[in-house]
Amino acid sequence: MHSENLRRGAVLMIASGLLFSVMGAMVKYLSTHLPNEMVVFFRSAMGLAALLPWVWRRGFGHLKTHHLRGHLLRGLAGLAAMYCYFYALAHMPLAEATLLNYSTPLFVPFIAMLWLGEKISHRLWAAIGLGFFGIVLILKPGLELFTPVSLIGVCAGIFAALAMTSIRRLTRSEPTLRIVFYFSAVGTAVSAVPLVWRWQTPEPGLWALLVGMGFVGSLAQSLLTRAYSYAPAAHVGPFSYSTVVFAAGVGWLFWGEVPDVLSFAGTVLVCLAGILTIRIVGRRAAPLAEESSRR
Repeated sequence: MHSENLRRGAVLMIASGLLFSVMGAMVKYLSTHLPNEMVVFFRSAMGLAALLPWVWRRGFGHLKTHHLRGHLLRGLAGLAAMYCYFYALAHMPLAEATLLNYSTPLFVPFIAMLWLGEKISHRLWAAIGLGFFGIVLILKPGLELFTPVSLIGVCAGIFAALAMTSIRRLTRSEPTLRIVFYFSAVGTAVSAVPLVWRWQTPEPGLWALLVGMGFVGSLAQSLLTRAYSYAPAAHVGPFSYSTVVFAAGVGWLFWGEVPDVLSFAGTVLVCLAGILTIRIVGRRAAPLAEESSRR
């Protein structure tokens, strides 16, 4: 039964990775026609709309909280990660932007150490060091191939790590639905502000893509969450890096993107380090990985 559950979890995680890569491609295309602020708003708003039926069933009284400041911090950090990630998707190869976003597990231990006082084991230090070396290969500092936008991609991972660490604190007293709702609500409200000066009426075809982006992202999140219900993060979490593989395929198919040798080597190292980090952290990674794609 255990092997069957693991197999189901792995299949769901891979399916989720495929959908997240499709969503990334939609974001990349939309960003060439619409401001980044609009794409971020519609992603947040669609996520909130998908949650409302669940909130209605549970009752709005379920949303009462004594940790509004914590929810606000999580929401702002997650929103900042989304802005950075979507900007990187618009200006970088799809696979590289996706990979830098998935470098989040490498930053979480540092923030947890400084904020929550958690210790980093020697094995975890080694895995993190391997991942950062891979990131350096992708950023190519000192080479003509280096682009500042790569640093924005790294910032997406850092902000996401801050959001995930805040989730760890919130889960001590707050249920998952409440955490997710406040993230979506904060993201939608704050991202709506720039629309006052950045609104651009989408063409009819872009409306369908905006709605489709939100639908695909919500479905991918649902599959990811279900995957973690079958097996611990240490077992199914590594399959989340299938998103990077799918993103590379989509990027090559639609934009002719082919990574150079340094980027390919860095991608392999970051994926390996991320997988090792998830396995070392073990069960603690489950709630973190479950929330990672909500940004």
